[in-house]
Amino acid sequence: MSNPYIILPVIFQLFTAILLMFFWTKKNSQKLISIICSLITLGISIWLITIVLLQGIHVTQAGGWEAPFGITFVADPLSTLMILLTSISGLAVSIFSTGSVRNARIKFGYFPIFHFLLMGLNGAFLAGDIFNLYVWFEIIIISSFVLITLGGEKAQLEGSIKYVTMNLLASVVFLTAIAILYGLTGSLNMADLSIRVANIENRGLVNVTAILFFVGFGIKSAVFPLHFWLPASYHTPPPAISAIFGGLLTKVGVYALLRVFTLIFIPDDFMTDVITWVAIMTILTGCLGALVQNNIRKIFSYLIVGHIGYMIAGLGMYTEAALVGTIFYLIHDIIVKTNLFMVTGVIFKLKGTYSMRNLGGFYKTYPKLSLLMAVPIFSLVGIPPLSGFWAKVFWIESGFITENYLLVFVLVFGSFLTLVTMAKLWAEVVWKDGDALPMKINVKYFWELKPIKRVAMIVPIVLLSMVSLYIGFGAEHIISISRLIGSQLIDTTPYIEAVLGPLNAEVI
Repeated sequence: MSNPYIILPVIFQLFTAILLMFFWTKKNSQKLISIICSLITLGISIWLITIVLLQGIHVTQAGGWEAPFGITFVADPLSTLMILLTSISGLAVSIFSTGSVRNARIKFGYFPIFHFLLMGLNGAFLAGDIFNLYVWFEIIIISSFVLITLGGEKAQLEGSIKYVTMNLLASVVFLTAIAILYGLTGSLNMADLSIRVANIENRGLVNVTAILFFVGFGIKSAVFPLHFWLPASYHTPPPAISAIFGGLLTKVGVYALLRVFTLIFIPDDFMTDVITWVAIMTILTGCLGALVQNNIRKIFSYLIVGHIGYMIAGLGMYTEAALVGTIFYLIHDIIVKTNLFMVTGVIFKLKGTYSMRNLGGFYKTYPKLSLLMAVPIFSLVGIPPLSGFWAKVFWIESGFITENYLLVFVLVFGSFLTLVTMAKLWAEVVWKDGDALPMKINVKYFWELKPIKRVAMIVPIVLLSMVSLYIGFGAEHIISISRLIGSQLIDTTPYIEAVLGPLNAEVI
């Protein structure tokens, strides 16, 4: 179904970023505009996913050029779900930023760049051709690089060099893979590529091209052994920036892997083995790395890596149930990881440190905040019936069906390591007697902030905690949409027909 309004999430974020530039020196106006526009974007996202779920896949062809020759935007259940999650996380981080981001960073363009980043994310999710997916990825990299360096602190600059180096390498690999794919097929439209790649006789060359895409997206997703840049960089910027990075940036890589390896490169035995072994090593590396950390932001950074491995494992098993688990966990992980990095920001404002050795007595001093922190922490662990539990049921079921017992063991072992890590964090930060060592920091402590700023830091944590609880206790609704997406990832006919038309799809 043709619908030009599906690009509203992209256009409105662009409008917001440009509007904010006219208020460059007015920090309070920027804060208010960012929150209002984020609320409007959330409304647009809800409208978009509603019409897609009720009416089917919507498509628009830029400039009136028919696919596969023009630039195509596709709003299907997966892309609109990702846009909705981006809007929820974006709204939470926008509110959190008004209380946590220093005025000096705001004066250097924090809010416009933040909305340019959200624009790039929405564009990537709607992209219907592989080259424009690359273009949106570049917008994301440029915006995120500015955000990670904003403030110019030594740790930020060191982390940003690792971040941008690996992401530029990923872009080179991605672009090379696109060039080879275009040489093989003469097309860039992903629906058209689905048909053309299936008809290529030289499957060895197809697998080489698929490996290049896997490497390019794997770097962006931080899979083993291409993960080391993430724990070295995500803990360096302010908590608001770490929150949007931890929640969304790696997940756009996972989205790209799901899109490309279910639509264009259907994994054969060789590719499923490669993806499965990468998933196993990613889970072990991330979860073991988190276990030995002392800095709470580094702990969550390593857990991002480990839990990316969970989602890749679902792709490696390549059954509908496994993909349902991956979609469910993707929803859970975006919300929880965004929330946890905001929680670390509040802890730092209260205690002046991220070091667990210097923390303690949190429950004794702040019992209500401790209970609020428990929601994302226990959701991350996957304690039933919280949100992190349900996806693992689908993965374990698929693992036994496909007789992939090693992967099942690693999934369970990774969950155990996450449990031990979070128990250690809870004991050190919340239950342990003591308090942070006196430290001189260049920001105000939490209780020195204005009341409105304190509220702005707590409200988004409450908001995302409520969303996490809904995902866990209302799991039947999340499973329903995950099943719909999982079925469309296995059977891509509705996507291809929506883009190319039913006559073109007959050759599938």
